[in-house]
This record gives sequence, C-alpha cells and structure tokens, in this order.
Amino acid sequence: MARTRIVAVAPIPLFLQIAGDPIPLASVRTVNAAATSFLALAVVSATIHWWSVAAGRRPVLLVTKPLTMVMLIGLAASIDSAAGATRGWFIAALVLSLAGDVFLMLEPDRFVAGLASFLGAHLAYIVGLVAAAFSPGAALIALAAAVALFPLIGRPILAGARATDARLGTPVAAYIAVISTMVVTAAATTTLLAVAGAVSFFASDAVLGWSRFVAAIPRGRLITMITYHAGQTLLVLALIAL
Repeated sequence: MARTRIVAVAPIPLFLQIAGDPIPLASVRTVNAAATSFLALAVVSATIHWWSVAAGRRPVLLVTKPLTMVMLIGLAASIDSAAGATRGWFIAALVLSLAGDVFLMLEPDRFVAGLASFLGAHLAYIVGLVAAAFSPGAALIALAAAVALFPLIGRPILAGARATDARLGTPVAAYIAVISTMVVTAAATTTLLAVAGAVSFFASDAVLGWSRFVAAIPRGRLITMITYHAGQTLLVLALIAL
C-alpha cells in the first residue's frame, strides 16, 4: 500500500495506521516545540505590525517589521525538514528580505537598495525551490499564467516606474521577471504551501508596485504587509513538505 506523508503541527509526531499498514514515525514531519514558538511569536509580531500600519504608529512599526522577519528566520532554522539545502537557501532569502524591509522603512526609503535586496531574496528562493523539486508540466502551466498576467499587472507597473524615473525601468523589469520566476518554481514543486506563499508574496509586491507607480490602493500599505507576511510564513512552512 502506498505510504502517505503526514504533516503534524504539534511538538509530538502523530501516528497513523491505515488498513493495518503502519506508517513509520520517521516519515511523519512535525513542527517541533521551538518552531512552534517561533511561529507563534512571528504571528503576534506581524499582527501588531499590521495594527501599527493601520493606526500610523511608526515607533511600533519600526520594531515589529524587522522582528517578524527575525522570528521567521528562527522558524526556518528550527523547523523539521528533510530539505537541508533548501532550508539554507530559504534562510538566505529571509535574511535578504530583512535587509529589504529595513531599507524600505527608512525615511526617505532606499527603494533601489530595497528592490535589490528583495531581488536577491527571490533568487535565493528560486534556487531553494528548484533544489527541492521540479515538475516541468506544472512549471509550464505557471509560466503561461505569468505571461498572461503581465499585461494586466507587470506592464502598468513597469510603465509607471519608467514615467516616475527612467532609471527605474531596468531594475523594476528585472524584479518583475525574477519574482515571476519565483512563483513559477514554487508551482513546479507542486507543494500547496509553497505555491500559496509565492502567490501571496507576488500579490504583496503587486499591490506595492501599483500603489507606488500606477494609482493609490485604499489600505494599500496594510494589504501589502498582510500578504507579505503571509507569503513569507507559508514559504517557510513549506519546508515541512519539500
């Protein structure tokens, strides 16, 4: 009988027996006690950050924005995963994302430096995802979707960036290409957590780019942060299944 992978979000792995066929505990992935603690702290920090964005409490924002990423780095380092190489690349992506967060929360923000940091983060995610699994069929479907969406999302943002400052054209175009590739490689893993995380991350950057270069979106900053934290968290949790 085919084995079934079980993901147990608990400090102690669950044991499952199907039709008398026991599944070895070694095949059961868990979120251990340390990882559970980091996840809980990340959720609390992110929630406070969202409130600070909505309420305009900048001092709180300055603390909770980097703190949330630090907690996610701890989660990635402590979560049970068989994907050792992928874990290392994901931690690198989180560290680069932390740097990007810091650049973007400065006044005035360091947009190009932040863009470069997040571009590096997506490259790290791409390498980590490809190292874990790659389905050519799923990648082709995701690539077709990305190409179809470009005229609706990517092209207006790129045009707006060039209209704002012609020098932004190349880095913004490169960023759109790289984050789209990250979504494609996440889809190629056929892992739901990875796909959901990548799509959420893409949505966050789409809202940010649209608000900055096309037209203001009501509650745009709040939407950006909620989808950003959700995307990063889901990508880290995908380490359980990769």
